[in-house]
Amino acid sequence: MNLSQGLIVSCQALPDEPLHSSFIMGKMALAAQQGGAVGIRANTKEDILAIKEEVDLPVIGIVKRDYDHSSVFITATQKEVDELLESGCEVIAMDATLRERPAEDLETLVQYIRKAAPHVEIMADIATVEEAKNAERLGFDYIGTTLHGYTEQTTGQVLYANDFAFLKDVLANVSQKVIAEGNVITPEMLKTVMDLGVYAAVVGGAITRPRDITKRFVKMIEEE
Repeated sequence: MNLSQGLIVSCQALPDEPLHSSFIMGKMALAAQQGGAVGIRANTKEDILAIKEEVDLPVIGIVKRDYDHSSVFITATQKEVDELLESGCEVIAMDATLRERPAEDLETLVQYIRKAAPHVEIMADIATVEEAKNAERLGFDYIGTTLHGYTEQTTGQVLYANDFAFLKDVLANVSQKVIAEGNVITPEMLKTVMDLGVYAAVVGGAITRPRDITKRFVKMIEEE
């Protein structure tokens, strides 16, 4: 089951969030499927297994885990890859930035997945055009803009800045399928990135984080 073109909904809740629960993430994924999502992005083996009980959509799986001496935390090592392989997710996403990694290098992890599970696709979470080009060289199936604005090199930048200039640069420099992710926060932005030529787009907080959505509404009235 491959990813189709369209909207992928990120169903994630960290331990400090009210919706942190594999059961709730499963129901969130079901709601996303009923709303027309073509895929789900999810964090942890447990959440993915719960989601797969509820929906028949392809899942982009990640495991977020902090390591000392490295700022890489999205599927950072073979340990996380093994957990995702056990989850049955169709796509494994990982930090594909050029930052120092806590263990195996990117090429080693890509080769490991190709050998262990050739049917599983791989998504590169990148922050710069250079990283996108490197991910294509390494053979990633999808290149996502997930980490643009969230690395030391790109702090403060947002995907929609300058009429999506960064996304346009990525699309111009790689031939692999590009997934827009990170600060796609309105239906209009989703339409824009799809029209630019991305294969799919991931929307998370704007759909699945009611605490953050509420804060945006409250902030608007407080600023008046």
